Amino acid sequence: MTNWEDLRHFVAVAQSGSLSGAARALKVDHATVSRRLAVLEDRLQIRLVERLPRSCRLTVMGERVLEFATQMEDQAFAIERAARGEQAELSGRVTLSASPMLVEGVLAERLGDFRARYPQICLSLAAQRQLVSLGRREADLALRMSRPAELRSVARKLGRVEFALYASRDYPRLHDPEGWEFIVYDASVVESFPHGDWMQKATAGRGIACEVTSSIGQLVAARAGAGVASLPCFLGDAEEKLQRLPVTDAPFAFNEELWLVVHRDLTRAAPVRAVMDFVIEVICAEGSPFVD
Repeated sequence: MTNWEDLRHFVAVAQSGSLSGAARALKVDHATVSRRLAVLEDRLQIRLVERLPRSCRLTVMGERVLEFATQMEDQAFAIERAARGEQAELSGRVTLSASPMLVEGVLAERLGDFRARYPQICLSLAAQRQLVSLGRREADLALRMSRPAELRSVARKLGRVEFALYASRDYPRLHDPEGWEFIVYDASVVESFPHGDWMQKATAGRGIACEVTSSIGQLVAARAGAGVASLPCFLGDAEEKLQRLPVTDAPFAFNEELWLVVHRDLTRAAPVRAVMDFVIEVICAEGSPFVD
């Protein structure tokens, strides 16, 4: 019988395009991936992957094996989700994926409250801009700033994140809009989320003061007087040293919908439900800045 672990490593190589990429995805070393792949090819008595200097390319047979192995992987994840979905005890680890600004600016400061209410649940907050796969169990649930598209997921719109322009109250050009210089995202992350792409277009042709890859970092830079930043209002309005700038017209009016999404198979799992209820409570509380 072919070892599933060998196939799992093969799928990772196919998906990442290299041995090193597969090693990073699986959190193992390069040698382990190479050994697993060699064992699989030896067992099947056929070459599945062409090893190039900086990448890997599937052979014709490798493509066929990948099709079957991917189906097996999907079924393996389905088994895990089914078992997880029947969990009745309020215990265990639950992973919630959310953008860094939501994790650092909202959710992390409520972990004490969650822990007091559910002492047997370890809530893991994954601060991630990229969309994770709930079907592949990369997270149990996610708080996303865009409408979910997964077919087998259940989603609920919780509200909206409003953005505005902010600068230090001591910013020398505070009252000179034509002279504003902007704090923007680094080019390496601009296209990975809507706000970064929008900010790049909105500031085209304007002065750029500096580039910072996170909203929290941009807040700190704006507070230090480095320039004008587009920040979520729940962060900017809470900072005493910042002033919201009186600009409401395009191109500086921006907002994003906020969605809570979970795979359909996990909706009955007690610990997942507990996290869902807690997130809804935090985001939809009376007076919340996220409520439409």
